[in-house]
Amino acid sequence: MTRAAIIGAGSLGTIIGALMTKGGRPVELVDTNQAHVRALNAEGACISGHLTLCQPVRAILPEQMRGPYDLVFLLNKQTANPRVLSDLAPHLHDGSTVCTLQNGIPEPSVASILDARRVIGGTVGFGATWLGPGHSSLTTAADVVRDHAFEIGALDGQDSRRLALARDYLGCVGQTRVLDDLMGVRWSKMLMNATFSGMSAALGCDFGDVLDNRTAVWSVMHIAAEVVRAAQADGHRMAPMQGEDFDRFARPGDDAATFAMIHRIWDPHRMLRASMLQDLEKRTDTEIDFINGLVCAVGRRHGFATPFNELVTRLVRDAQSTRAVPDFGNIRLFADLLDATAPPQ
Repeated sequence: MTRAAIIGAGSLGTIIGALMTKGGRPVELVDTNQAHVRALNAEGACISGHLTLCQPVRAILPEQMRGPYDLVFLLNKQTANPRVLSDLAPHLHDGSTVCTLQNGIPEPSVASILDARRVIGGTVGFGATWLGPGHSSLTTAADVVRDHAFEIGALDGQDSRRLALARDYLGCVGQTRVLDDLMGVRWSKMLMNATFSGMSAALGCDFGDVLDNRTAVWSVMHIAAEVVRAAQADGHRMAPMQGEDFDRFARPGDDAATFAMIHRIWDPHRMLRASMLQDLEKRTDTEIDFINGLVCAVGRRHGFATPFNELVTRLVRDAQSTRAVPDFGNIRLFADLLDATAPPQ
C-alpha cells in the first residue's frame, strides 16, 4: 500500500486530505498547529461552504513522522520550505514522489534540495478558508472543483509513473489534468494568484469585492499583463487554464470579451479571501515575495517595469511588517496609478 502524506494541512490541505481519504486513498495530514491536529483526529476534517462533509482522517505533527513515504504533497507556505524540506528528506526513498502544490513557482528550488528526479508539481484550481481547528470552508463552486481541480506535470515533461500516482490521489478531489508544459501552467496560475489574490490581500477584501469595482478590475488587467510579460521574458508561454486563453491578458484594454472572461474565471470564486489576506488577519508572514514579488524580480532582471505588481507587493509587505490588515481604501492608490500610467489622449 502507498504511504502518502500532505504537509501543510491548512485550508486547502484539510479539504484535499478529507476527500482523498473519503475516496479510499488514506493520507496522513501533517501540520504544525497542535490544536488543529487534535481536532482533525478527534472530530475529523470538517468542510463547509460549497461542500458539507466531516471525514475521519489521520493527522500528525511533523515530529511524529516515521519511516519512508511513497508520495508527499507539499501545501505548506514556501516561506517554510527550508525547514520543511530538511525535515522531509530523511523520510524519502529513491522511488518517492514529491508533488508541490504550493503557490508561486517552487519546483526548481524544491528539486535542488530533494533531487529533481523525485519532484513533480502542479496548480490547485480552487480556494478555501481555514475557519478554525479541524474546519475549512470550500469557497469555490463545487462544479469548478469537480472539473478543474488540479493541473500537474514534471519538470522535464516526462515521468509518467510519478504523475500517474499523484493523479490517482488527486482524482479523489476532482479532475486532474496531466500536462506537458508545467512551467506554462505555473505561470498561468501565477497570474491567477498575482491578480485576484494580490488585490484581495492589498485591499483586505473578498474576490467578489474586486470583481464589483471597476478600478480594481482594471488594475487586475494591468497586473495580468505584467505577469504575461514576465513569463515571456523567462521563455515561457501562458498555458490555457479553465478552458481560457491567458495570452489574452498580454495587453490591458477596454475589451468587453476580456471583462467577460475575467468574470467567467473568477465569479465562481467570489467568496474567496486570498490566503495572503488570511495570513495578514492571523498576523503571520505571507508569500507575497513568491507571487507578486517574483513578477517584480523577473521584471528587474529583464529591465522592464512592473508598477502594478510593485504596488501590490508594497502594500502587502507594509501590512505584514506592521501586523496590520489592509482595507479597501487602498483602491485610491490603484486609481492614481491607473491615471499615471494611462497613455496620453
